[in-house]
Order: sequence, then structure tokens, then C-alpha cells
Amino acid sequence: MVEKIYISYNNIHKLCQEAAVVIKEFKPDLMIAIGGGGFIPARILRTFLKQPGSKNIPIQAIGLSLYEDFGTDNGVESAGVEVVRTQWLDFSSTHTVDLIGKHIVIVDEVDDTRTTLHYAVSELEKDVKEQAAKLGRSEEDTKFFVFVLHNKDKPKNAQLPEDMLTEGRYLAARTVPDQWIAYPWEQIDIEDHTFQAVAQGNN
Repeated sequence: MVEKIYISYNNIHKLCQEAAVVIKEFKPDLMIAIGGGGFIPARILRTFLKQPGSKNIPIQAIGLSLYEDFGTDNGVESAGVEVVRTQWLDFSSTHTVDLIGKHIVIVDEVDDTRTTLHYAVSELEKDVKEQAAKLGRSEEDTKFFVFVLHNKDKPKNAQLPEDMLTEGRYLAARTVPDQWIAYPWEQIDIEDHTFQAVAQGNN
């Protein structure tokens, strides 16, 4: 049994190329990368989404961290997870990116418990709704699409909107067992890491 899944840069490049065929049908206007795992896949994906004669799709970044939150539930001590924003889009500036009425791809490396993805989607949807109401543009339809390199086959602690799933606006390039995934950007010895990835067929 494999205790760790090694993923090479080559493999990630190929997964993004494969996924771009599907994502192009969504006609994305911009991407939002969840740091730090979403940065590299988003940049690679942009290469394959570019249409001849058109501009590159802009990439915005948000940062989220998960913290264990120990508290009490009906007098019983319990542990939960709190999502904390470490970087977010600035909607207070006139120069900020306009999300209203756009097709937006949210990119991350892995769908583990789905807590981070749920937070990102729900908070961005809420922000867009507030901005649209403020600017009198509530009739404009904003759509979000989630792309991850890997979905871990396990029960999720949070869910994505039902319409996102039924309309095919969620894409995991691969679904893998619930094991530790070793990504190349986390490694010190990239040569050994690549060797391990090739040995597992993940090159």
C-alpha cells in the first residue's frame, strides 16, 4: 500500500492541459488561485486556456488558512476547523477586479475535506452579490467553476453549491485515495521526488 503519493511537475502540467479542454467550455474570464497550492496549477492552466489573438486570462490570488478550533458543544468539548483569510480581494478600491457577471475559475491543488473550497466559493458568492446590489447590477449572472488537481476519496466536512455540481462546474483532474499527496513545490530534493513520482507512474 502506498503511504504517500508523489506528483511530478510534468504530471501537473499534463493534468492542467487535460482539464483545460473542459474548462474552455465554461468560457472563463478570470481565475482565482487559492494560495499556496493553487498558484502553480493556475499559471499552467492559463497557458492552455489562452485563445489565439486574445489576452491572457487574469489570475487573482486569495489566501486561506485552516486552524483547529477547540470549543464546547452542549457542554461537550469538541474540535472544529476555522477558516481564516490571510489574503483576499479588495472590493473597496475602484481599481479592484470586477467579478460581477463574470465566469470565474477557482483553482486549488487538492480537495481534501472541502472546507477551504466551500469557504472560498460561499464568501466570493456573497461578496459578488453585495457588490452587484451596491452597483445596481444584480441582474448580471456571475458563475463560479472549481478546478483541483486531486480530489481525495473521503467524506467531506463541507459541500459546494448543488447547482455547481449538477451543471458540471466542479472538476478534479484525478480522484485519489485518502493518502498524503507530495507536491513538487513542497520538496527540497526535487530529483528524488521526481524519481519517486516516475516510479509510481505520476510523471
